Amino acid sequence: MRTPFLRIAKDGQVVDAARFTTSGGAGAEIADQVSSDAVLRLFADGSTVVLQGLHRLWPPLIEFADQLAADLGHPTQVNAYVTPPSSRGFDPHYDVHDVFVLQVAGQKHWTIHEPVLPDPLRTQVWTDRREEVTAAATREPVIDAVLEPGDVLYLPRGFLHSAAALGEISAHLTVGIHSVTRWGAAESALDLVRVLAAEDPGLRGSLPLGVDLADPDALREDLSAVIAGLRDWLDRVDPVEVAERLRARTWAQVRPEPVAPLAQSAAAAAITPDTVLQLRRRLRCALRDADDGGVTLLGGRRSHAFPASARPALIELLAVGELTVGDLPGLEQDERIALARRLVTESVAVVPDAAVPGP
Repeated sequence: MRTPFLRIAKDGQVVDAARFTTSGGAGAEIADQVSSDAVLRLFADGSTVVLQGLHRLWPPLIEFADQLAADLGHPTQVNAYVTPPSSRGFDPHYDVHDVFVLQVAGQKHWTIHEPVLPDPLRTQVWTDRREEVTAAATREPVIDAVLEPGDVLYLPRGFLHSAAALGEISAHLTVGIHSVTRWGAAESALDLVRVLAAEDPGLRGSLPLGVDLADPDALREDLSAVIAGLRDWLDRVDPVEVAERLRARTWAQVRPEPVAPLAQSAAAAAITPDTVLQLRRRLRCALRDADDGGVTLLGGRRSHAFPASARPALIELLAVGELTVGDLPGLEQDERIALARRLVTESVAVVPDAAVPGP
């Protein structure tokens, strides 16, 4: 394991990674590899161990986080926090995403306070409001409770929280929900305006020679024209295009199941009508009509253009998730094989149980 998949904290302070990482010896000199004996020493000394990104590492949580993300429509993550008896890892703070705390082992005493900033955005981190957070944490809590194994605590983003293990080792999972916000939609709209407005000759013009940028009055006329121009372009933005940009930004945060490049490449070359084709797991997909009369398959962060003749086959594959190549509807046999081969080589679909051919 390498950092940052593991963090360590004690009494509100994050431990310098240099204290628990080292190289892996000959042929593996990368210096940010976690040292198990260093972790043991720090844990025995009262430090909390944080395993980050378990939704990328451990199959049961990969499945759980993906299904939860599909149900909620918002990306998810899972971390684990393991705290020694009678110890505290982090100071009172807030997260910029919603959180479900799932107590797994031991007991943990949680103290929750009202937000100092309701619904903070991802850029509005608690360390920028450290003094406010510290002061708010001294007030009457809204929740003061001990979680037992099997208990769940929901923390909307912005709520202040801190926790301490009681008389034994405590372990809990933190399931983070990265909310897709209206501000995210605003950012998508502004991104689109930036693209459109770049075509405006008036906005591309230079400011006057010799302009004093320190004098607001000297800039007033030009900046008023800029603001008016941007307002005009914003009025032309199509909400459908904003929605598409928001979808692309969100889907890019969801990692589909990894593919086996060598095995899938060999399988693609050997496709027959009897080959089973399976939609890549955890790949978010949708079909759109293309301007040229064809069809666009949106798959995660990428898009793939296909002729209109492929539409029935793609609709069926997306609907059922798995088909033999010979059952792809609406195509001749050679077209089915060509479509299947392309879907596999572009990592939209996989051939299950494909293996690298032997010598």
